[in-house]
Amino acid sequence: MWKINGLGKAGVFLAIIFAPTLLIKAQTAKYSNEFLNIGVGARALGMSGANIATVNDATAGYWNPANLVDIKADLELAAMHAEYFAGIAQYDYGAIAKPIDSVSTIALSVIRFGVDGIPNTTQLIDGDGNLNYDRITTFSAVDYGFLLSYSRKLGTPGLSLGGSVKVVNRRIGSFAKSWGFGIDLGITYRKGDWRFSALGRDITSTYNAWTYTLDEETEQVFVATGNELPENGLEITLPKIILGAAYKKDLNRFAIQGEINAILSTDGQRNTLISGDPISIDPVIGLEASYINLIFLRAGIGNIQRIKTFNGSENVTIQPNLGIGLRLGNFYLDYAYTDIGDNSEGLYSNIFSLRFTIFKRSEGS
Repeated sequence: MWKINGLGKAGVFLAIIFAPTLLIKAQTAKYSNEFLNIGVGARALGMSGANIATVNDATAGYWNPANLVDIKADLELAAMHAEYFAGIAQYDYGAIAKPIDSVSTIALSVIRFGVDGIPNTTQLIDGDGNLNYDRITTFSAVDYGFLLSYSRKLGTPGLSLGGSVKVVNRRIGSFAKSWGFGIDLGITYRKGDWRFSALGRDITSTYNAWTYTLDEETEQVFVATGNELPENGLEITLPKIILGAAYKKDLNRFAIQGEINAILSTDGQRNTLISGDPISIDPVIGLEASYINLIFLRAGIGNIQRIKTFNGSENVTIQPNLGIGLRLGNFYLDYAYTDIGDNSEGLYSNIFSLRFTIFKRSEGS
């Protein structure tokens, strides 16, 4: 589909950027809005994202809004910054959560994933056919996610329900932009040392409406290089169901907590441990050990895939993650040694996140 001739390299980079969205025309995309599936908070990432049942802080607005009612502070703030692909991509997250009363809590979360300073070479060649590097400009390809979350305890003891209204804004310089809207719904039941949760992410499907604005010179570059002009269209993100169970055991000054999740994708066959069409299941396991609620050690296993070798055999690969946490009064510092891809193909990243609670109601919570 993508041909390079005539103007040579003039439009190559934009062609690569536009490639994933050119085919969007009221269709579903298997990895639509994938930046929202990376995860937030070093605590959860250190446990491979096995977190929907045990999360009890401001990051619950992302992981499972039903658990926001577990926050025991008058106000809680969370933030994270990470860099991927040798610093090319910047990933930022921030959240604020506040209990409304004894049975309900509200939260606002913001996620940004962007690549800045991308060269725009569509005007590299002037009207006389000469290369003019002064005509190169830069642009950003940025994805934003905004989540407004609400959680409430129900009449049944230990049961809570929560939801997030999600707004997605994606921009590719001045050339393309989209707005999307969706809903996440979660529920958690607590019974003794056990927790059981279910989360419907994009439960109503999330719809991104793309619009393209190309100036006349850029259109000429696309035509001259044999590429199709992008058309306005609709991208649909299908629902994802996550089921989780967790158990916590207190041992005097020590505590140990484990969680297992099953991520059910509904957008067609994926390379997961249980692969099917249209539903694939990706299991993840996380473990956390703590000492007097002050020092935390974490580990997780996820991204289990079946990889075929050159001789036709099949190997199962896993991605192990590690993390530590430290609490200093109302201040929490978490670290995760994690990866955004298979451990045999991608380099691990060092992720730090911060959490701060204000006006805590009880000293031991």
